[in-house]
Amino acid sequence: MPRTVSQVIAKALKTYDVPFVAGIPGHGNWALTDAFHQTEAAPRFVQVMHEQSAAHMADACFRLTGKPGAVTGSVGPGAANTLMALATAYSDSSACLALTGAVATHMRGHGVMQSLDRKFAPDFPRLAEPVTKAAFEIHAPDATASILHRSFNAMLTGRPGPVSIDVPMDVQVASTDIDVSDLTQRMPTGAPRPDTDALEAALKLLRSAERPCVVLGGGVLTAEATSHLREFLELACLPAVHTWNGKGALVDDHPLNVGPIGVGGSKAANEIAAKADVVLALGCRFSDWSSSSFRKGVTFSIPESKLIHVDIDPQNIGRSYPVEVGIVADVKQTLLDLQAGVTKANSAAAWRTRASWLDDIATRKKAWDATLAPRRDASGVPASMLAVFSRLQRALPPEAVVTVGSGHCQAAVRQGFQCLEPHTHVTSGGYSTMGFAVPAAMASAIVRPGTPVVAIVGDGDFLMSAHELATCAMLGMPIIVLVLNNSGFISIRDGQNAIFQRNVASEFQHRDASAADYSPDFVALARSFQIDTAVRVATLQDIEPAILRAIALQGPALIEVPITRDPALAGAEGAGWWDFPPSNDAAVEIRQDYTVGRAAQQHLGADTSVALIKPPLAIYG
Repeated sequence: MPRTVSQVIAKALKTYDVPFVAGIPGHGNWALTDAFHQTEAAPRFVQVMHEQSAAHMADACFRLTGKPGAVTGSVGPGAANTLMALATAYSDSSACLALTGAVATHMRGHGVMQSLDRKFAPDFPRLAEPVTKAAFEIHAPDATASILHRSFNAMLTGRPGPVSIDVPMDVQVASTDIDVSDLTQRMPTGAPRPDTDALEAALKLLRSAERPCVVLGGGVLTAEATSHLREFLELACLPAVHTWNGKGALVDDHPLNVGPIGVGGSKAANEIAAKADVVLALGCRFSDWSSSSFRKGVTFSIPESKLIHVDIDPQNIGRSYPVEVGIVADVKQTLLDLQAGVTKANSAAAWRTRASWLDDIATRKKAWDATLAPRRDASGVPASMLAVFSRLQRALPPEAVVTVGSGHCQAAVRQGFQCLEPHTHVTSGGYSTMGFAVPAAMASAIVRPGTPVVAIVGDGDFLMSAHELATCAMLGMPIIVLVLNNSGFISIRDGQNAIFQRNVASEFQHRDASAADYSPDFVALARSFQIDTAVRVATLQDIEPAILRAIALQGPALIEVPITRDPALAGAEGAGWWDFPPSNDAAVEIRQDYTVGRAAQQHLGADTSVALIKPPLAIYG
């Protein structure tokens, strides 16, 4: 029987095991949304309040399950609203599918409402190109099946990423006899293994290393390689550090887990990675955050340290650091082959010869824990974030999921909340997008029913997704929104104060003579959305019972905790280095440190000679 293109798309998503489609119906995609509701042969449709939230949900679905979610938006603004979330997924190598409405083919170029056609008709695929692995348009009904299986191939092979499909309105309702392709016949079998010579070279380096260190990136989790990783590290006596998206690849309480690296990481992990004679990087791209902006000696000392870099994307190999051995392969397959190359004798020798290295690591971890103690043990309200997380940790089971957006919360979770199982920490890592955490928690509630999930957000972050409380209320989604309220974009304020000696528009204040701090009444806001489980804690002792009550009620809940603005206590402890060009108003020591830091980036191949002469702002002045 002939089907409409929209019906073929709905069937394909169900057949290809897409857990849900989230979005908003509009005139540009109502044939698509109608098809999702017509039959059981379609994935669940989730109505949201903003298309950016829908796309964040689709992204988080992949991070949690390895299966891409889908998002749909109408022509023009609805489609454009997905772009921020697609960029977030693209930055973090996460797969999701965007299905957007487009102007009917016979109406192109005629100034149709909500369309952009001053340069190209249609224009949206060109907007989507920089933030997706592929941007398609279904230009004819019989092309539907081909474009769909090509989209899934692009999303799920190699380095994963989002894909966009633009579907004109007349094509959505057109009939076709083409059926859904068998995806197993359109995808490669297995995953690429490492080159034999490169593998032997890597094993030789690791055997000879006195101070080895393994860097765990998000690629370890994407490859579902966590169990293989743990076996290999324990066999070969290899301590590990992790990037922002690598948190959870090795559980945080494992003795060989030194901690997070880079900006907002741990001093212990940065020092150990910098002292390593051999660095094995698994599934990471060496972002500036995880590498302390490549300032030599802070997080890494490459090339004095010899780098073995394993990544599925050849563009990442040698991009920022020279490699001793570069391996383009799947992380899981590489770990299996590396483990096969470690004999019992090798293992025993490694544990014996690296005893002092392990003692050094243990000493540094203990010292770092003592450094965090004042933040973690602070007892007052307004509270320290780390003090909040210690209470949250006690209330949650190990399998609970935490989703985190941007700002102080993101770094504080890295330092102060332990992941005890893989795929339980979801964050907008590379793009650090605000408004991510709540939709990500909503996705978790769908794909992991019965598992507690907490969206950890600052008040500024939450105000970018607060409208989704309506979705949570209507669907009874059992998510807990933990609002850490310090009345402003305080991570930005702290940076402004350091670089400019003043802050602008980063604190929420009444613009009158009182200059009093401003905050919405988040408890009243939640209740206005008909979320009755909403509370503002008065003491830290209130947090654990509030979390336990919210879990037991199995519905949406909001818990607000006032957070201090004191940078000595509020968020994460300072660690690493970030390339912030200082103003001439910055303190002398900051400008001098920046000059030294820029000089230590010379291994990137950049010309830093000007920066050595005068403060960087003078270059532009």
